[in-house]
This record gives sequence, C-alpha cells and structure tokens, in this order.
Amino acid sequence: MPDPSQYDTFASAYAEFVETAPYNALYDRPATLELVGDVAGKDVLDAACGSGVYLEELLARGARVAGFDASGGMIEHARARLGEAAQLRVHSMDSPIDWVQNESVDLVLCALAYHYANDRPAFLQEAQRVLRPGGALVISTHHPASDWGRLGGSYFTEEAVTETWSRGWVVTANRCPLTQLTEEFFGAGFLIERLVEPLPVEAMASSHPEAYEKLSTQPNFILFRLVKR
Repeated sequence: MPDPSQYDTFASAYAEFVETAPYNALYDRPATLELVGDVAGKDVLDAACGSGVYLEELLARGARVAGFDASGGMIEHARARLGEAAQLRVHSMDSPIDWVQNESVDLVLCALAYHYANDRPAFLQEAQRVLRPGGALVISTHHPASDWGRLGGSYFTEEAVTETWSRGWVVTANRCPLTQLTEEFFGAGFLIERLVEPLPVEAMASSHPEAYEKLSTQPNFILFRLVKR
C-alpha cells in the first residue's frame, strides 16, 4: 500500500522538479485549473497540496485557501511559498479531515494524488461532507488505460504498484479500472459533471517534443469534476 509520507524521501528535489516538469506544468496543471474554473471569493481545500503550486495559483485567482499533505517535507515547501496566506497542515487523505466543518468549502482539489489514497471511498465521503451544496470536487489522477499499457496484466486489476521513476524516486500508487473509480464516485454521492482526457499545451511541442508526441496520441492522466448529487 502507498505510504502517505513517501514523498518525504525526495521532497526538496520534487518541489523544484514540479515547477517546470512537462507532465505537470504543460499537461496536468493547465487542464486541472480549467476544470477548477472561477474561484474568486470561494473557499478551496487542496487535498495532498504538495509544495503549494496550485494553492499559489488559486490565491492569485481570489480564493481563500487551505491545504494538507501527508509529507511534512512538502508542507515545509508550501509554507515557504505561501507564508500565512494559506492554512496548511500535515495530514493524510486516509484520515478524516476533522478540522474542516460540514458544508464549509466550495471546492476540494486533489491533483495527481488520488492514486495514493488507500481508502478512496472514505476520502470521497469526507469531501462530500465538507462541500457546500453545489460544491465540486476536482480530481486529476493516472488514466487507467495508461497504467494498463505500462504495467500489463488485466485492465481490471486492482493493486498497489511500486515503480522507480527516472530520477531514482521510488513511488507506490494504486491502479484500478475506470468503472471502479466511477462506481466509487456514485457511491459517495457525486455525479460526474465533466470527464477530461487532457492534451498537452502547444508549448510542449518545442520544449519537450517527444513527450508532446506521446501525450498527443495516448492518454496519461484523467480528470474529473464531480458535484454533490
């Protein structure tokens, strides 16, 4: 099972990497922020906020923000970035978000971290609890077809997979089919307002042409905007 604090082993290196890494800056981030939409004057909770890149952007767009991450190292970087502008704490998605009141948040964001949750239904129930009526949960995560193509076996396999990334970082994440994800959303009281299989932004064509070609022909991440049913 994924260790919630696994990013502690390379937090500083990852905080620097994520600023400009093509899969983050030129692929996931633009698509996720488009799904987030207008947040001016709204209360936003960033679940697994990492080094605070999204929180900084949401603040610039006029949101009131709070965030948490299981990695103390990542929260240190988020605090260095945001100062007192955001409420931050070390906390795992696998535990109740018990400091957030019922129906007190307009948007919950979980960007490229949902695949690390060991109890996804419990996290969804907590998101459902803290969201106001009409609130939304925006998730970006591994595309099940991408996991299947890379890892092989049955597409319907549900398991934790440990991989070593190109920089030597060892990371464990969960894989499951799309039908499992969507059934969990429905079971927690969410409806899918939008489902997005993003394309890379054009800037990647010149800065990272091989990644651009790959991401233009096959999915790597999948995004959801979920609303309370």
